[in-house]
Amino acid sequence: MQRGSDRLSRHRDDEMKHELQGLLRSGHPTRSEEWNDPEPTADDDPQVWGGPVAPGSDGASLETVRLELARLLGRSPFPATSVELGRVLRRKNAPDALAEAVEGLPRKESYANVQELARALTRTEGTR
Repeated sequence: MQRGSDRLSRHRDDEMKHELQGLLRSGHPTRSEEWNDPEPTADDDPQVWGGPVAPGSDGASLETVRLELARLLGRSPFPATSVELGRVLRRKNAPDALAEAVEGLPRKESYANVQELARALTRTEGTR
């Protein structure tokens, strides 16, 4: 006789295993209740993960580059030159393409914040 603190009885465990068998075998939901299935992504949903952000690659807009730089750098290293920022990015294990792009900027140029750095990397209109 089992005496424990199980939340469910042995019979309920068996029922739940039986309910999940179809899902585990087929790889997709087998229920007829649509309310229980996850919603598919919409066309205007933001991209969750598209790989490392590197200036000049597909999907590397000013906003995505700025977001990635802000995530990695924060506010502490500013104002700084491209050499200093490159060192910080390497220390924080940034993607190589992003660190190399920052290190490739002019050495004497100083950047006051992430926005200025992102503009310099993406070379958008209105730089400087």
